[in-house]
Amino acid sequence: MASSTNSLPGDRRSFLTRIGALSGLALVSPLTATSELGAETRTTEPPTAAPAFNLAWIDHLRGRHKQVFDLGGIDLGGRDIGKGETPLSVVRNYLNAHRDVYSLAYPDINTVVGIAGEAFPINATDPIWVKYSLGEKWKIKDPKTGIWAVRNVYADPSDSLDDKGTSVQAMVKRGTVFWQCNNALNGVVQMLADAMKLEVPAVRAELVAGLMPGVHLVPAHTMALGLVQERGCTYEKM
Repeated sequence: MASSTNSLPGDRRSFLTRIGALSGLALVSPLTATSELGAETRTTEPPTAAPAFNLAWIDHLRGRHKQVFDLGGIDLGGRDIGKGETPLSVVRNYLNAHRDVYSLAYPDINTVVGIAGEAFPINATDPIWVKYSLGEKWKIKDPKTGIWAVRNVYADPSDSLDDKGTSVQAMVKRGTVFWQCNNALNGVVQMLADAMKLEVPAVRAELVAGLMPGVHLVPAHTMALGLVQERGCTYEKM
């Protein structure tokens, strides 16, 4: 799909390892109030998220059963998506089990998919897949063509994935919430900017604008995992 000028230096594992390393950097600094003597002080008022991050959706996780699926370190490459080898099938199974056993669905059932690092392509729209050759870089083949994907193969409602109820759209229709780790996104931005000789601010702006509709940008994957578990979500590592 992409020419050699758009390919990343080194092999795919090196690329994804560098994403993981960069995504672990602390990119959001806490502000600490101090007294005249320099001692740290505390406030009893509830914290307010910075304007760049709207975390109000977390307070709406009020279902009888709630689960967060941690896709922070999952490897998307080499899977046969046409045969249902997608991590979203686990989310579907969770929803189906509660429907079949207890006749429960959203809003009684809440599912959250936490995405960071290597799972970024799930959250990206088709234009991002095309411009940045995500299929080739992540080694994800399109089940329809058999070549490196140039569309979000996890999201297309006309795909066979949707017939199995495992597309992003199918999950969203059933109340599933998706997030994108900001730290991990910045790691992806840096890698893609380096690979394509582009300016980092421009790539970041394009990737943020190119997130799938409804994806919530969170400051850090680890922070969001803690917050949703505090709201009662059980945890499953993918």
